[in-house]
Amino acid sequence: MKNIGSIIKNLQNIMRKDQGVSGDAQRIEQLGWMISLKILDDKDAELELLEDNYKSPIPKKLQWRSWAANDEGMTGDELKEFIDRELFPGLRNLKSASTNKRALIIREIFEGTNNYMKNGTVLRQVVNQLNLIDFNVSEDRHLFGEIYETILRDLQSAGNYGEFYTPRALTETITDLLDPRLGERVLDPACGTGGFLTSAIENIRKKDIKTSKDLKTLQDTIHGMELKPLPFMLCVTNLILHDVEVPNIDYVDSLNKEYTSIGKKDQVDVILANPPFGASIADGVQLNFPLTYRTTESADLFLLSMVRYLKDPLGTKPGGRAGIVLPDGSLTGDGVKQRIRQKLLEDCNLHTIVRLPQSVFAPYATVNTNLLFFEKGKPTKEIWYYEHRLPEGVKAYSKTKPIQAKEFDPLKKWWGKRKESEIAWKVKIDDIIQRNYDLDIKNPHKKAEEVILDKKSILQELEESFQNSLKILKELQKG
Repeated sequence: MKNIGSIIKNLQNIMRKDQGVSGDAQRIEQLGWMISLKILDDKDAELELLEDNYKSPIPKKLQWRSWAANDEGMTGDELKEFIDRELFPGLRNLKSASTNKRALIIREIFEGTNNYMKNGTVLRQVVNQLNLIDFNVSEDRHLFGEIYETILRDLQSAGNYGEFYTPRALTETITDLLDPRLGERVLDPACGTGGFLTSAIENIRKKDIKTSKDLKTLQDTIHGMELKPLPFMLCVTNLILHDVEVPNIDYVDSLNKEYTSIGKKDQVDVILANPPFGASIADGVQLNFPLTYRTTESADLFLLSMVRYLKDPLGTKPGGRAGIVLPDGSLTGDGVKQRIRQKLLEDCNLHTIVRLPQSVFAPYATVNTNLLFFEKGKPTKEIWYYEHRLPEGVKAYSKTKPIQAKEFDPLKKWWGKRKESEIAWKVKIDDIIQRNYDLDIKNPHKKAEEVILDKKSILQELEESFQNSLKILKELQKG
């Protein structure tokens, strides 16, 4: 049995020998396009066996099997020249991209990707390591899927790329509670590396997939949008690993669409998302939205567009439902922020807000976040709040101690039989209107000493942060 973990480790060690690749982000991007091409080729080979008329959208000379599969094949300067002068230009200009979705995805991956490696001999060593994995063998694919999760988690420590990774515990919990089923259209308009979409695929597979026709329905109803090239590529690869032959992932900024042009044909049954927050939007994007809702805060615009994307109720059929991650900043604030929240509460039943501890997205973000669950079509009458607390003995989540899915078992138990407790409380809509639609409502059951302890832990975190900053400053001054 192959140890795919050691293959990945070897890959990373080999890549460190190449001077063109610096840091985790570039290493992940380099590995990403090579893995994508290998997976696509393995899938093409499988489809050629299964379907008489199947033809790969990649020209023969550019297929992995033609230039990479032979371990004794081209190497050194010849390989480097081929990749830079033939492979990348050829894949960026695929002629069939206008009529073939698979070709379009390949073209979009390579439009936004770079070959950082400068040494053709080291490149050959990387290619040969990848040839040890056969993505048509389910055992290899399953093991690699687990390793892939680790690669995606590594993004958290790779500078700004952390914003594209939502802890698996959150994607699984939100998906479990929303329970998307076969035939329902599922959307993530800011899909990053595809965590929510793969959670939805796994949920539907487990409960509903019986035939190849079911599988086709599943593939046709999972949809994502992502505007950054690296997460887009990783998302496509992630979905192919989950047996989605032609992932329906659009390489677009979903906010860069006229708000009023989102019509019935675009509406979906389920939205699962962790929209980027604190991110600045592209110039002019707010002009896509009605004047009364214009803002440069990405999370607020995403919230507004997601309400629009949810299906309206039809007869006895309920409207679309959503489970999303939002920062505290979107729950409070006047002006546009208040109007967006009012729109949410009038168009949807925002039935639950789960308040999360500050460190869930550590190390790349330390803002307080929440899980919001809402359904389109009926106005909100009351909101249940549920406070998710850190496990006993844990001061904060971290990269080595991330949040775990099992911590949400009490929430799942409470979900169906709700009652007030020291961590759950209910707020009527009239009280929320009196607060100018401010949804940042603290736990009323919290004892005074707990509040003091909370303040102490915040001060402690601030002090540790200052100490770290001073340490970095001293190191920089030394340099």
